[in-house]
Amino acid sequence: MAGSLSCSASDLIPLLSGGANATAAAAAAEYICGRFDTVAGKFTDAAYAIDNTYLLFSAYLVFAMQLGFAMLCAGSVRAKNTMNIMLTNVIDAAAGGLFYYLFGFAFAYGSPSNGFIGKHFFGMNDFPKPSFDYPYFLYQWTFAIAAAGITSGSIAERTQFVAYLIYSSFLTGLVYPIVSHWFWSSDGWASPARSENLLFQSGVIDFAGSGVVHMVGGIAGLWGAYIEGPRIGRFGHSGKPVTLRGHSATLVVLGTFLLWFGWYGFNPGSFATIFKSYGGSPGNSFYGQWSAVGRTAVTTTLAGCSAALTTLFGKRLIDGYWNVTDVCNGLLGGFAAITSGCSVVEPWAALICGFVAAWVLMGFNKLADKLEFDDPLEAAQLHGGCGAWGIIFTGLFAEKRYVAEIFGGDPNRPYGLLMGGGGRLLAAHVVQILVITGWVSLTMGTLFFILHKLKLLRIPAEDEIAGVDPTSHGGLAYMYTEDEIKNGIMVKKEGEGQQLGV
Repeated sequence: MAGSLSCSASDLIPLLSGGANATAAAAAAEYICGRFDTVAGKFTDAAYAIDNTYLLFSAYLVFAMQLGFAMLCAGSVRAKNTMNIMLTNVIDAAAGGLFYYLFGFAFAYGSPSNGFIGKHFFGMNDFPKPSFDYPYFLYQWTFAIAAAGITSGSIAERTQFVAYLIYSSFLTGLVYPIVSHWFWSSDGWASPARSENLLFQSGVIDFAGSGVVHMVGGIAGLWGAYIEGPRIGRFGHSGKPVTLRGHSATLVVLGTFLLWFGWYGFNPGSFATIFKSYGGSPGNSFYGQWSAVGRTAVTTTLAGCSAALTTLFGKRLIDGYWNVTDVCNGLLGGFAAITSGCSVVEPWAALICGFVAAWVLMGFNKLADKLEFDDPLEAAQLHGGCGAWGIIFTGLFAEKRYVAEIFGGDPNRPYGLLMGGGGRLLAAHVVQILVITGWVSLTMGTLFFILHKLKLLRIPAEDEIAGVDPTSHGGLAYMYTEDEIKNGIMVKKEGEGQQLGV
């Protein structure tokens, strides 16, 4: 790196003088070192510029996932609730931005601090620092609002809008930042970046947040959906599940591809820097962090592809048809799972990750039907279940070489159990699953329960039947005639009709 370059005039003088004019040699040495330091400074500036530009571009990609969430959610609900769910996605970003600025970033990364919570940088006070510049804040904010966006899908179609405002602010301002402090801050009690007292001599390798982001959002959604109860008509009197199909597979597919695109900022971008050499041999100088970034993009891609194809054929065997929305959810489940270990596993292992993630999602969906649990986006099952599998997967398949490269160069760090690295990393990851489940259940479960008791959580039954858009947002997202709305049908030119909002 350019910052390691240096020049000493006292070292140059003997080389330049040759026993002759010492004064002229000293002047020449000072001049050469001055020019050298200028060049070295330019290299340092270039390194900061390259890394911060890379991080900013990654932040833009992750922010684009908000549009993906909005389209996915909109297509997965009935037409009469479209405006509501899209507004919640906007509010997640806006309220999340404010509360993450005021409190969230400080709780997450306010170093120096204790292992539980950060204590500095409230309202971005004393910014920038050598360790934290503005692009880093922006990048971390996009992660916080991604967690909130996951939760909004679980409680769609029956939640009061004020509840969205409250939970989104609470999640992005307190609940999520504390979890990210534990596992990502250098001060966090389970972080792999701690200088000492590593959990099981390893710390948790949750590189881009299968636990920190996906489990947090999924478990929060689990409690919200459970406390609210299922949507009206979701389960028959006998408990048999009734499909309340989303109104637009087109929007679901569009949202899925936008999320796929954004994941290339979510996972590879989590390196935060790209201009870093791993100190290879001269013949191997092409290999550095830029290579690890590329490998991470490849493992992310392969896990999603594997999960999508597994879901395609799995659902064909189970249900007897090819379903594009199921495949989209399976794809996203693969992405949620690989997010933890994307940087430290081989591409072949990513295929295993996606394959298992698809079955985890399908299994949890079956369990949800048995328990009469209703999540319109399958968000709790997808992000919570597949996220937990991704954490276990990393504890099994993390590669020794990659762990050493990315986490400090120590060749003795614990790595994946199935790769010969012992069980310490896996043990740390089991602890992560347990503490995230406990923390989010305690905080978000309590919040949703209080909102329920205060009658601020679920909308009245008549409003739910009519749709949240006409009752809470001043009208429907799509244009219908008054007769169509009055009769509750969308009349096609051919004379056919179907239920409004189905």
